Amino acid sequence: MHIEIAGAGLAGLTAAAAFAKAGASVRVHEKGSELREIGAGIYLWENGLRALESVGAYDEVAGRAEKVEVPFLRDHDGRTLQEEWLRNHRLYTVGRRHLHQSLVNAARRNGAELITDSPVVKASPSGTLTLADGTENRADLVIGADGVFSKVRDSLGLRKKLVDLRDGGGRHLIPRTGDDPVNQTIEQWNGGRRIGIIPCSPDETYIFLCCPANDYEGRNQQPFHPASWIESFPEFRSQLERIPANTEGRWAPFHDVHVDKWYNGRAAIVGDAAHAMSPNLGQAACVAMTNAVALAIAVTNSSNPEFALKSWEGAQREMSDGVQQYSRIYGKIGTAWPKDLLNVRSALVKKFTGSRRVQGTINFAAESFPSGEIRPARPDVDRLAQELLA
Repeated sequence: MHIEIAGAGLAGLTAAAAFAKAGASVRVHEKGSELREIGAGIYLWENGLRALESVGAYDEVAGRAEKVEVPFLRDHDGRTLQEEWLRNHRLYTVGRRHLHQSLVNAARRNGAELITDSPVVKASPSGTLTLADGTENRADLVIGADGVFSKVRDSLGLRKKLVDLRDGGGRHLIPRTGDDPVNQTIEQWNGGRRIGIIPCSPDETYIFLCCPANDYEGRNQQPFHPASWIESFPEFRSQLERIPANTEGRWAPFHDVHVDKWYNGRAAIVGDAAHAMSPNLGQAACVAMTNAVALAIAVTNSSNPEFALKSWEGAQREMSDGVQQYSRIYGKIGTAWPKDLLNVRSALVKKFTGSRRVQGTINFAAESFPSGEIRPARPDVDRLAQELLA
């Protein structure tokens, strides 16, 4: 089986590592001149960690990750609204670049070929990936993992709508000091602004600064001037003043992607191309990696690719759509709530998130993982079987 993948982000690399581990021939096309990941830090819930274990990247990722024992959510007065998100499963935080490099290493170790300066412009249901220079690459399955504005998705006619959520955030890395939490993460709200303080390696802390699109002062994060954010969150002055003025971080809008299907013929889409969502629940990347592993399990364990794709979407779609919906609701509550009713918001959030049923609803993605496993190819055994059958 030969697989062609557009996009060497987290979803594309996970798919590449999974299919290659199963013995498929895999080629990944990255439009950029190098393999790199933008952003700062990332949450890895139980489902994301299991995806990394499946493709052989977990040990390298965990080696520089922070194990989180308590993720706090606080309100405008610093009152704790929620601290019991984990429900007996694992949560790690890690730098996105380290996670990305670990997936690059796993994909190559498993046998995938990764090509840079190779932009993809379209795909066909017959299983062809077309490059910008006109080259057509045929495969048993082509995969679009090329992000929110996916050319593969749109060329296949799968997009239903792309929604600007009028919300967004900046992501920054700062040197870690003794002022930062240990084995804990802190998210705090004040009006429509949200800040996150997340240790993500032994020497770095990740900060996210989210605000609505109409908060122009909050959006102005490149270059970064801390005064406005310190006014909103004075207790985090130490962290905010460590963000360099020339930070690589920038405010970026959040989008929801809605599609009719995740596949068309012998072409499929994964990650943001299929179900981009706001990162409010820390599940966007975890769901993308989980679905990539599920895709490899479904396809490599079936002799009928189109049936496998239908089964794969049927098994994963409800979970993915649900996370997207709850992330959107979370963002609206955190961003668009009237400023004169913040105490009401705090009371409602504390009441609902304290419910075990609500916690289960929000965490159902972390507790979901595809059945089956990636079965590594055994060429010597397979060759012997073919000779005996002949």
